[in-house]
Amino acid sequence: MNTPKKKRLEAAGWRIGSTEDFLGLSEEEAAYIDLKLTLSRKVRQCREQEKLTQTQLAKRLKSSQSRIAKIEAGDPSVSLDLLIRSLFKLGVTKSGLSKMLIAKT
Repeated sequence: MNTPKKKRLEAAGWRIGSTEDFLGLSEEEAAYIDLKLTLSRKVRQCREQEKLTQTQLAKRLKSSQSRIAKIEAGDPSVSLDLLIRSLFKLGVTKSGLSKMLIAKT
C-alpha cells in the first residue's frame, strides 16, 4: 500500500496491519501458509510451462481436475505432500525444490 493512501486511511480511523495480525497467526503459522502458497503458485507456473491443462496434470497424478484447481488456488485442504508430488510430476527436481524454497526466504 502506498504511503499517502495509508496515511489517509489511518487519519480516517482505520488500523493498518498485516494478514497475520488480523488472523492472529503466529510466525510459524504465517510461514507455513506462505510456504503452501509459494508451492501452489509454482505448480501452476510449471504446469503452464509444460503446456498442460489441469485435466492432463490430474491424470498424471491420478487425481481430478477440481483437485488441481484447488492446488493452484492454495486451498487449505491441499496437503504439502500433494503439492510436492505435483511439482515432482511436473519435472521439478529435489534440488530445484530446494532452490525454490531458498529463493523465497
